[in-house]
Amino acid sequence: MATEFSVREIPFSRAGAWFGLSPVVGLARYAQDVHVVSHRNGMHAVLSLTPARPAEIIAEPAVLTWRSGESQIRAVFASPDTLRISGSGLGMRIAAAERTLTPFTGTYFFAEPSGGAVFTSYETGHRFRLTVLSGQAEHVGAEELATADRAVVLGEEPWEVVIEEITTALPPFRSSTGFTDAVSAAREAFGRFTDAVAPARAPAAELACYVIWSATVDPAGFVTRPAVLMSKHWMNKVWSWDHCFNALALAPGAPELAWHQFQVVFDHQDAQGALPDSITHSEVLRNFVKPPVHGWTLSRLRERLPGGLPDPALAYRQLSEWTAFWLDHRRAPGRRLPYYEHGNDSGWDNSTVFAADRLVESADLAAFLVLQMKELAVLATELGDTAPWAERADEMLAALLEELWDGDRFVSRGVASGELRATASLLDLMPVVLGEHLPREIFDRLCQGVAEHLTSVGPATELPSSPYYEADGYWRGPVWAPATVLIEDGLRRGGAVELAGEVSARFRATCEKSGFAENFDALTGQGLRDRAYTWTASAYLLLSGGDTAAAAGTSAPAS
Repeated sequence: MATEFSVREIPFSRAGAWFGLSPVVGLARYAQDVHVVSHRNGMHAVLSLTPARPAEIIAEPAVLTWRSGESQIRAVFASPDTLRISGSGLGMRIAAAERTLTPFTGTYFFAEPSGGAVFTSYETGHRFRLTVLSGQAEHVGAEELATADRAVVLGEEPWEVVIEEITTALPPFRSSTGFTDAVSAAREAFGRFTDAVAPARAPAAELACYVIWSATVDPAGFVTRPAVLMSKHWMNKVWSWDHCFNALALAPGAPELAWHQFQVVFDHQDAQGALPDSITHSEVLRNFVKPPVHGWTLSRLRERLPGGLPDPALAYRQLSEWTAFWLDHRRAPGRRLPYYEHGNDSGWDNSTVFAADRLVESADLAAFLVLQMKELAVLATELGDTAPWAERADEMLAALLEELWDGDRFVSRGVASGELRATASLLDLMPVVLGEHLPREIFDRLCQGVAEHLTSVGPATELPSSPYYEADGYWRGPVWAPATVLIEDGLRRGGAVELAGEVSARFRATCEKSGFAENFDALTGQGLRDRAYTWTASAYLLLSGGDTAAAAGTSAPAS
């Protein structure tokens, strides 16, 4: 039996498509009916799909079904830009979601002389052409201006239509295959992806694969290569650390797609070496950056990609420039440690580490750069470069231990105030990712701290006993996938295998119970915020397919 899911939680789409079917029509906004939702130029509900009478909705990877008694409507993506919908005994109204048309907003509707009906959308810059393949249809509001109903109405007699996302024009739709063949082809395409990416099926592996597969888009706009968006809900971007976890999950079974995930953000690296905060179809945001987890990622990709890194020289140049950005532009005069300008730079937007100061030298940032420079040292040796990356890594590690370890825990320093602060945030424990590179007593203390944060759900981002803890507090309590994967990896490489296994097991059980949400209530496990988040699905696959550092073995921390 195919995996079923709630379309209110996971959009119905397919790899390559820039639109999907969902009742989620905006930031935490849910409509009563399923809509055609586009992710070009933002997130825009273009068409509403309303059955003629109340119907149960059943979603599976290849087909979406509305069912009312013995009558039903089914939808399938025949290709990334082609949606076929077939009804029997149940009519449907396919209408412009926005009734008002202005010179700059809304959806204009008209009938083509050749027989098609076109909804042309200002917001997406694209057209959705509807062609009736069988049955009868009524046009409502064709060529109307201002405020009006604009729709194609289909009756109860058997019917089939195709909706194509186009730019200006295409030849009339022709197909040599039937609806059932389109369903079979979609099912086979998803099956091939799942077989490759998750050959050993964990309990929720197929659904995790669907979240990733269906959130993949073809190159368009600023997205220069096939890319896995974080979601085809409102988190419809690629952020400059999220992409790393998707790359790692895809690496063994879909290596080319995995390398695209790593590179898609580096395609927009600037002259100072900085990566953008995020990219999507129509924007590249540079007002913030994201943490330098890319060296850690590259070292893991080296292990997971069949045949190793495809282009070590390119990766070396990119990683060198990214590291130089932090060393040259994010260190205060006379300081050895780099700083974040805002919590958003860290990826932990509202962490309590940034409650008193926004410009902060934090221990996680230095730890990531230590690992990044160690990876650069490996690449330099392979490529015959003499840059002293190993020495720089040692210097950064020494500065971290001398300046931000207070004898019991890591602290952070406000750049302007110079004050050292300890918090109840898990962010202060993230240097555990250094694993075997830490002195034993420091590693052991970090393990204790992780155990204190570990709930039945996973590692809470703020201690539940903290006065700043919030059940749905974003980075002030909920459990997140990236922190879990980084911690598990560091624990395992440092030799704390049992604790690493417990972190992994609890997070995986949460996903199996609550799906692949953006984050989870640390005490109840309830999925929070965006409910179809790809880095969560990727983290589940990473942890289910064997611990992230298993290929490298384990080693004890330095004494």
